[in-house]
Amino acid sequence: MIITIDGPVATGKSTVAKKVADSLGFVFFDTGALYRVLTYALEQEGIDLQEEEALANFLNQFSVDMKIQKHQRFYFYKKQDVTEAIRARPISLKVSEVATSAQVRAKINTLIKELSIGVNAVFEGRDMGTVVFPEADLKIFLNGSDEIRAKRRYEEHLMKFPEDKNHYTLEKCLQDLRQRDQFDSNRSCAPLVQAEDAISIDVSDLTADEVALEILKYKDEKKIS
Repeated sequence: MIITIDGPVATGKSTVAKKVADSLGFVFFDTGALYRVLTYALEQEGIDLQEEEALANFLNQFSVDMKIQKHQRFYFYKKQDVTEAIRARPISLKVSEVATSAQVRAKINTLIKELSIGVNAVFEGRDMGTVVFPEADLKIFLNGSDEIRAKRRYEEHLMKFPEDKNHYTLEKCLQDLRQRDQFDSNRSCAPLVQAEDAISIDVSDLTADEVALEILKYKDEKKIS
C-alpha cells in the first residue's frame, strides 16, 4: 500500500509522514533527502546542471544507499555517510535549483519507484500523488496559512542556524516562503498541485499528532488494508 503526503513548504509533511508510517508499521521515505544526496553528489563531482551531457552521464551512474538503524535513517553516497552533510547550509541553498531539473526529477522518481516495490510505505514530497504515484491508495495534501507556516519555518531555521538570529527576521522568512510557494507552483517540471483525488487538510490550527490522526481516520474510512 502506498500513501502520499504532498504540500508546500513548512506544512510538517516529514513529521506527519513519520508519525503515520510509525503508527501503521509502514516504511517512511523522505524524498527530499534523496534530492539532497544528489545535490551533495553534484557538488562533490563538480557537475554543472547546465551541462546536460555531463549531467546525464552522472545520473546514469548515480546511486544512493539508505539504512535504517534504531528508527533513524542514514544516507550514503559512495559508501560515505552523508546524513549530516546533506543538511548543511550550502546544500539547503542549492537543492531547490537542482530539483527543477527534468533530468534530476526523472532519476529521483525512478529511484523512488524502485524503493516502493513490495513495501507498504508513506512518501512525502510535492508531486508524490500527481507524478510519482498517481495510483496511490491514499493521497493527502497538506496546506496552511502563510503566516503560521512562516513562523514554523522561522523557528526551524533558527534551531539549525542560531547564528542567524540577529539578521534573519520572521518577515524575511514569510517573504521567502511566499516566493518558494510561487516558484514550486509555477515551475514547468512537476509543479506543486493538489491531485484531484487527494484529501486536503489545513494544518494551520492542528498539531502534527492531530494531522496524523486525521490521515489515519481517512485510511480507516477508505477500508484500505
